[in-house]
Amino acid sequence: MPPACAGSMLMAGNEAGLAAQHAMAPRRNAGAGTVLAFDFGEKFTGVAVGETSIGVAHPLGLITAQGNAARMDEVAALVAEWKPGTLVVGLPLSMDGTEHELTRRCRRFARQLVARFSLPVELVDERLSSAAAEEALREAGKGGRKHKLRAHQVSAQIILQSHFDDPGSS
Repeated sequence: MPPACAGSMLMAGNEAGLAAQHAMAPRRNAGAGTVLAFDFGEKFTGVAVGETSIGVAHPLGLITAQGNAARMDEVAALVAEWKPGTLVVGLPLSMDGTEHELTRRCRRFARQLVARFSLPVELVDERLSSAAAEEALREAGKGGRKHKLRAHQVSAQIILQSHFDDPGSS
């Protein structure tokens, strides 16, 4: 990821939540070709957005809501605003491809998205996306503890870009 992309990230950081924090993000082509991607985590969920017609992902922000209901409310606000045609969820796997507890939680999150929004949800192997996100941030001069939370949204961007670059792998 070029440093310019990492430097343009938005970050939700207060009680207002992500939906109210990303007003400056690009929105030109919201609609059926719009895709929202999630890097699901127990504490933080990174979010990215992209348009299938151009195949470029952008980091969008960070859901900091604790608890499933609050997290889903923030996702609902994003879905209402962006009107995506597809949702993508990063699927964490062990390096050998085996599943673990977070894999099962991500699958559950994906099922909840399908049930609530009646949108297609695609799972994308996210192995090494966090490491790639942290490296991209370091290269952009945004590494270290001060910028650690940005890694989640950059990871979501990497997951979505992977989906765009190799749609058959989902």
